[in-house]
Amino acid sequence: MDLFISILAVVAGVAGIVGSIMPALPGPPLSWLGLLILFLWGNGTDSAGNPLALKGLLIWGAVVVAVTVIDYFVPMYFTKITGGSRFAEKGAMVGLIAGIILTPVGMILGSFLGAFLFELYYSRKGVEPALKAAFGSFLGFITGTGIKTIVSCLILWRIIVFL
Repeated sequence: MDLFISILAVVAGVAGIVGSIMPALPGPPLSWLGLLILFLWGNGTDSAGNPLALKGLLIWGAVVVAVTVIDYFVPMYFTKITGGSRFAEKGAMVGLIAGIILTPVGMILGSFLGAFLFELYYSRKGVEPALKAAFGSFLGFITGTGIKTIVSCLILWRIIVFL
């Protein structure tokens, strides 16, 4: 049973990393689920008998909640400070989803092109402001994805160390 729990926790951690990059999966929450699995079904101790503290589990949970919330606002913030509208934000999301087919390059280019085309068509500001907004949206996407990936990797590292 311990081997099964260990494998399940590691799979949740890896799925969290994948989910940090893929928009359909909740990355950091999946990684945190791996910690929770170890805490609840792994008897709360590692192979050397060291406990996984509830305090640590709750701190990681708070970090996961914060990163997940921040991820929704970072692209909007970057788009807004570069002069983009909500159309650029929506276009970036549409492009990101359309680009999943050609992952990961398609997701990055799709996000940029989606923001550019939506901003150009719907706001009718011109090419230069649309490019600036698309760049902001792209930076927001990369920043949010990077933060989620780092947190998910750290949680997976904690899972592996705990085993």
